[in-house]
Amino acid sequence: MEVLCQEDAAADAAVYIVTLRQAPAAHYYGGDEMKWGSNELGHGNQGRLNTLNKPRDIPSFDRHYISYLIRHQNSLLRRVLKGENYLKLYSYHYLINGFAVLVTPQQAEKLSRRQEVANVILDFSVRTATTHTPEFLGLPRGAWVKEGGPKFAGEGVVIGFIDTGIDPTHPSFSDDLSDLSYPIPAHYSGICEVTKDFPSGSCNRKLIGARHFAASAITRGIFNTTEDYASPFDADGHGTHTASIAAGNHNVPVIVAGHHFGNSSGMAPRAHISVYKALYKSFGGFAADVVAAIDQAAQDGVDIINLSITPNRRPPGLATFFNPIDMALLSAVKTGIFVVQASGNTGPSPKSISSFSPWIFTVGAASHDRLYKNTLVLGNNVTISGVGLASRTPKDRMYTLIAAIHALNNERMNQNDMYLGECQDPSHLNEDIVRGNLLICSYTVRFVFGIATVKQALQTAKNLSAIGVIFYMDPFVIGYQLNPTPMSMPGLIISSPEDSKILLRYYNSSLVRDELSKKIIKFGGVARILGGLKPNYHNFAPKVMYYSARGPDPEDGSLDDADIMKPNLIAPGNFIWGAWSTLATDSVEFEGEKFAMISGTSMAAPHVAGLAALIKHKYPRFSPSAIASALSTTASLYDKQGGPIMAQRAYNNPDLNQSPATPFDMGSGFANATAALNPGLIFDSSFGDFLSFLCGINGSSLIVLNYTGHSCGLSTMTGADLNLPSITIAVLNQTRTIQRTVTSIAANETYSVRWSPLFGVSVTVTPASFFIVKGQRQILTVVFKATINSSVTSFGKIGLYGSSGHVSNIPLSVILKISSNGTKS
Repeated sequence: MEVLCQEDAAADAAVYIVTLRQAPAAHYYGGDEMKWGSNELGHGNQGRLNTLNKPRDIPSFDRHYISYLIRHQNSLLRRVLKGENYLKLYSYHYLINGFAVLVTPQQAEKLSRRQEVANVILDFSVRTATTHTPEFLGLPRGAWVKEGGPKFAGEGVVIGFIDTGIDPTHPSFSDDLSDLSYPIPAHYSGICEVTKDFPSGSCNRKLIGARHFAASAITRGIFNTTEDYASPFDADGHGTHTASIAAGNHNVPVIVAGHHFGNSSGMAPRAHISVYKALYKSFGGFAADVVAAIDQAAQDGVDIINLSITPNRRPPGLATFFNPIDMALLSAVKTGIFVVQASGNTGPSPKSISSFSPWIFTVGAASHDRLYKNTLVLGNNVTISGVGLASRTPKDRMYTLIAAIHALNNERMNQNDMYLGECQDPSHLNEDIVRGNLLICSYTVRFVFGIATVKQALQTAKNLSAIGVIFYMDPFVIGYQLNPTPMSMPGLIISSPEDSKILLRYYNSSLVRDELSKKIIKFGGVARILGGLKPNYHNFAPKVMYYSARGPDPEDGSLDDADIMKPNLIAPGNFIWGAWSTLATDSVEFEGEKFAMISGTSMAAPHVAGLAALIKHKYPRFSPSAIASALSTTASLYDKQGGPIMAQRAYNNPDLNQSPATPFDMGSGFANATAALNPGLIFDSSFGDFLSFLCGINGSSLIVLNYTGHSCGLSTMTGADLNLPSITIAVLNQTRTIQRTVTSIAANETYSVRWSPLFGVSVTVTPASFFIVKGQRQILTVVFKATINSSVTSFGKIGLYGSSGHVSNIPLSVILKISSNGTKS
């Protein structure tokens, strides 16, 4: 944090992100800023800065230029706000040129009027959005074999995590689990921040860098040093979890609540980890801190950035793409960094996507084929399924059922009080009644909000010498999806109110009461728990989870659709085992454990970041767009049974509300790790292409110049014209011709081209077949013609089928169709 004025800020002061017109270091070469004109900003084969086979080159950028930018920023603040109070928090100089500053709205207005200033934006908040998934993705017998085994998978690749930090003591991040040499990559120049919470020696050859960024949060007075840790240490658990999914060590035992659940591995277990903590347990994070983290990661030389975070609101302004985070990431992509972001957990409604830009690889969440389910068998032979990572009741015998509200010490207590049935306080219950029996507790909304916990109920049951615990779902907990919960004794949670009623009806009908007093004289109901420590496997996977955010991609605040497909891909995100911080309290049920099973698009993104590391290891000269293409064109469109991938459509009873997934649910499909290492053809896009796309947005010229330092030329393009491995057209007005260019990275091969029909749209592709040699490019021309007026989105695909077995799929989406100049329906 850089303090330029010593006195306290005004009460109405806020953090603003200010960008300047002058080019940042990543856009500056040899003392002369890059100039873009009509002859230099092309598309297709022209104007490519970061071409398919250009090696990643982190320039030894001019230190004098960076010093000059910082001096210029400080001088501007002193001149504009002379004699006034302000606090400069960060200097951004590598990916964007600007700073974060604590000023009043009046001071922000003064800065915005200066000719040197490009944009002044109020800081905004952001939020956080495996033992088996390597097997489900086919890594052990596929991609890892091609890399030489897990001990080499991802070697030399650095993944940067913008997250909640990391627990450096976890075995998933140790560097002594292999007897092979494990050098830090020469292109990496980051440091390991040393604090009381993150002592010297926390970093090693696996975890090679760690910093924290909290200046914006601190200036707001919400940073709690005892909970949030002013260090890279992870007090939340989220960052530790995501880092282990992407690049955790191979074959680390997963032991939770005393049970062994197998061994874990990251997708790229040999890759290196560099951590940039910008989110915190008690409040989330802010864009000013995130941009600083991204800027530093790029300077340090990471190869991949994983963002399991999303903004809390849709960016305002001309287009969703023009916000400090996305524009910093555009510059990161220009330097050769592949950027992965979670799609967000705001599904299943359309346009709920929280990752917008075409240079960012957006990942949605899917299920995988492993399930943990417990089963309760009642005395009347009725079985009820539930969740609970717990053992079975001993000796496979039946045990008496005792409801907590029927075991109260004080019979005068109101049995209708919600908290009494939650089993949170053993002092309320009679041990003589509960001992040796199955205790029935209620799972209420207080569990959802963390006021009551399963862990405390288990402790109550132990204190009362119960043999096990059964939770029934309170009817007021509507639509809440339970994660498997670790239990240190036999137990389960009945996950639906309907099944809970079956248990309660049996239990109440089995009670024997005194005819006069109506007091219970015998508990007649019995049951046994079969146990949920061993997983079950099924073929109805993957499927798109109900919470995974969906397209189409909103181009602006008025929700106009962009000509860009989002999400790009889906990957495992539901019930994912991953490393957990020893002091994490984000999930109270896993508090104190070294592993946790949690769900979200946050878990899906690092799966893809790890797979990208495998591709980067095999093809070190691949551009970010080439990596994105390899992942996209090889994705699977089918579940394990060979049927279409399904998408859950409702929060309540999601498996009863599902239909085949569309590209706006799953992008190109489900990640196929092995196929992605041998894609055959590549669709490549450059920084110049993305710049031309931004310049094609009406009224964007000044904004593009302000953020990038590059002027827009005469050559522009729409999102549909970007050379992406997908085609989305928001408005098809009669006829549209789109071109795509593929580059062969395989041996000589002949491809046949096939395509599926779209509702209300005729499609033709030329050529219908082509022969291509390694390194050669082939242009495909696709003509779309609207045959009806319709606002119902049409989906289809183009398939490129090679004679040597390569297959490249291109999903198609056409939203609004106008077949004539008449009124559209």
